[in-house]
Amino acid sequence: MGGFPLPKELLVGIETSDDAAVYRLNAEQALIATTDFFMPIVDDPRDFGRIAATNAISDVYAMGGTPIMALALVGMPVDKLPLTVIGDILRGGESICCEAGIPIAGGHSIDSVEPIYGLVVLGLIHPDKVKTNAGARVGDVLILGKPLGVGVLSAALKKGALDAEGYRVLIGTTTRLNTPGRRLADFAAVHAMTDVTGFGLLGHLLEVCRSASLSAQLEMAAIPLLPGVFDLAGTGFVTGASARNWAACGDSVRLAPSITAAQRALLCDPQTSGGLLVACDPLAADEILALFHQEGFAAAAVIGRLQAGAASIVVV
Repeated sequence: MGGFPLPKELLVGIETSDDAAVYRLNAEQALIATTDFFMPIVDDPRDFGRIAATNAISDVYAMGGTPIMALALVGMPVDKLPLTVIGDILRGGESICCEAGIPIAGGHSIDSVEPIYGLVVLGLIHPDKVKTNAGARVGDVLILGKPLGVGVLSAALKKGALDAEGYRVLIGTTTRLNTPGRRLADFAAVHAMTDVTGFGLLGHLLEVCRSASLSAQLEMAAIPLLPGVFDLAGTGFVTGASARNWAACGDSVRLAPSITAAQRALLCDPQTSGGLLVACDPLAADEILALFHQEGFAAAAVIGRLQAGAASIVVV
């Protein structure tokens, strides 16, 4: 049996595993719709709410869009969590929405066994300026907006091995909104864009490569890392998801002999509220990097390039 015929107004659906759906409203506007939610990755309820909200809003920025409003998705064990804690989670999410300039205009809550919080986020963009994870071209350079290592810091936190400075770094990166994305919509030289989240850098870059039928070469030394994560990964503070992400890459990734186990773990490290990954014309790279730096993303860097060949990644 055939499925429901897709309307021509649906510009982006599930075909390329993109960050959000996009629906054309008229000649000047398209609606971006996305959702994300999860259980706590930190103990502080307000920080949990802030991280979850930042992570959900990121998918609108990753499409080049401007968020316009959000709906809260709330599942809480109301017989176990005090209302003050639940309130802190919601206020944390609301504070990030305020930073993004959008209201939480509604939502839905249920009584659940574990705390769950996230958002449905809607955004707008011109239909001709939508950025997807498809469309990369031969010769494009790859720019990463945030350093890697969120999963490593989270693993250390769960095992009581993360100090106060490490926690500050973790919260700082996971609550930084990927605002450069909305300005990158105006760059014709940006051919593809996504954000690096649960599948790690390699997993999300493979989606870019497969969508464009291209190969990628990454320079390990150029990839920005959060402070301290290389040493933490080297002493075993990695997540189970990192190993699963590596296994999912199969034969599509080749590492130089110099790449260590810790570096491999970081390449596959699952990022909560990770950075934007941009494929762009090399002539525009300096201007795009300057944009990232102007918006406070000091670690943004060119980490590799795309070339002709079967969908694959080589890390040197």
